[in-house]
Amino acid sequence: MSDDTTPIGDGSGQHEQGEPKRSKRFEALDDRAITEDGFVNEWPEVGFVAMESPNDPDPSVTVEDGEIVEMDGKTRDEFDFIDRFIADYTINVDQVEDAMATDSVEFARDLVDINVSRKEIVKRSTAMTPAKLVEVVNHLDVPEIIMAMKKMRARGTPANQCHVTSVEDNVAQIAADGAEAAYRGFHEAENTVGVARMAPLTALAQQIGTQCGRGGVITQCAVEEATELELGMRGLTGYAETVSVYGTEGVFKDGDDTPWSKAFLASGYASRGVKMRYTSGAGSELNMGQAEGKSMLYLEARCILVTKGCGVQGLQNGGISCIAIPTSVPAGVKEVAAENLITMLADLEVASGNDQTFTHSDKRRTARMMPQFLAGTDFIFSGYSSMPNYDDMFAGSTFDSGDYDEYNVMQRDLQVEGGTRPVEEETVLEYRERAVKALQVVFEELGFPPITDEEVEAAIYADGSEDMPERSTAADIEAAEELIDENVTGADVVTILAENGFEDIAENLLGILKGRIAGDYIQTSGVFEGDGDFEVLSAVNDPNEYEGPGTGHRLDGEDWEEKKKIRFAVDPEDI
Repeated sequence: MSDDTTPIGDGSGQHEQGEPKRSKRFEALDDRAITEDGFVNEWPEVGFVAMESPNDPDPSVTVEDGEIVEMDGKTRDEFDFIDRFIADYTINVDQVEDAMATDSVEFARDLVDINVSRKEIVKRSTAMTPAKLVEVVNHLDVPEIIMAMKKMRARGTPANQCHVTSVEDNVAQIAADGAEAAYRGFHEAENTVGVARMAPLTALAQQIGTQCGRGGVITQCAVEEATELELGMRGLTGYAETVSVYGTEGVFKDGDDTPWSKAFLASGYASRGVKMRYTSGAGSELNMGQAEGKSMLYLEARCILVTKGCGVQGLQNGGISCIAIPTSVPAGVKEVAAENLITMLADLEVASGNDQTFTHSDKRRTARMMPQFLAGTDFIFSGYSSMPNYDDMFAGSTFDSGDYDEYNVMQRDLQVEGGTRPVEEETVLEYRERAVKALQVVFEELGFPPITDEEVEAAIYADGSEDMPERSTAADIEAAEELIDENVTGADVVTILAENGFEDIAENLLGILKGRIAGDYIQTSGVFEGDGDFEVLSAVNDPNEYEGPGTGHRLDGEDWEEKKKIRFAVDPEDI
């Protein structure tokens, strides 16, 4: 700079008017969606730390006369009821001393070593304490967590779950969206309601819709536990997952619960042929102000081992309804993947989250689901919003119906099984129409408020509830109560469908009810294949046998050819 050049300013960074001069780049960055997200610095003393809290215990165990008398720095008389439950019902006491003596770094390397089988890993990981499992996983970075998840997933074939809800609890819309979601490839569908007493009707609509789209989709309605169990016993749903467990005793007590009461409830579902998984997820204890200064991952490890001790086949975790808490602190998205992995190390099915919005950034929401998407989990989403997020009564999802094409393209780009498939508009409309007309007939036969032809037409073409005519919620609530009072069951619905020209949907719903009796799909990671023959795929007959390149589930053959056929691809010779 020449000597006679006038300096830009005096170094104060002030305009003449006295306001700070801003970088145009930083002003542009301030307008980006990411700045609307919530981020906080770590505060380990209260539990605002995703992983590696200084207050997490060191792993340890002492066994006397076949009983664990000390675990993770506590003697038996210091155990809270979570410690005691895990020590008495979860950990393989015969193997625990050998497993705990394993060097954690070496075991972490075994997780990503294709020469060490899943079976060998599970033998040791199911004999480890919460602190030991956390110490092992803390040694992995995210690519290594993905590698470990690819090997440790219980079922060989990855799958996906969706949400089917309506902000208006509109039954016609729910039936149509359920049919489309099933046809698109989801193996499970989950409903909840805006008005609690609507649950029997929305569960019925979802059940009819999904069985129209593809036979064998398993459904649930996430409501108060007694109602949820009754809907399952009636054959209006087939699984439950919103039975929550927690990582500190205080939060359990706030819900008037214990691990033993949760185990009793789970047996109520499973003994009646209803598939059961629990729900947990990082941040719930902090949300309740009772994290005890521990890391989110350590508390989640306790939840996972409570689930295992209860005899429940699987767990939904990965932040779930508290996802904004772990993702607000450093390594939060890594922690979410780590808790999915620990669930697999406990030899449980994992429905791995990605089921609630937490960010305003499209890039960040996609990054959040990539570990589960690339590795493949039992249910990559739990679930994916099959309608616009404004209709998702689970507070939105990481992806919604507006992302269908991008999600299919991601599978095509990377040759990854994401649990959905490309579809054609004409066929989707046919399924939506048949589903709503089937529900229309069932409502008519049961004497419920009629679904008008106008509603049918709207539901066929609707994107969301904003495209639907209004229904009387009060009248539908009366019908829902009548459904319960008159003891209407899935078998009654099968009869109505069969007698009114919907034999295909009736057969599919009957297949679901038969599956309940057989009970095969309540095995670990059980789903119906979805091709109409109601063959069960589970960790029993479709175990994950990944041992490196060329092994395990591969997206190839007919499945890969189907993924290639996105609806706007063109043939080169036609250009």
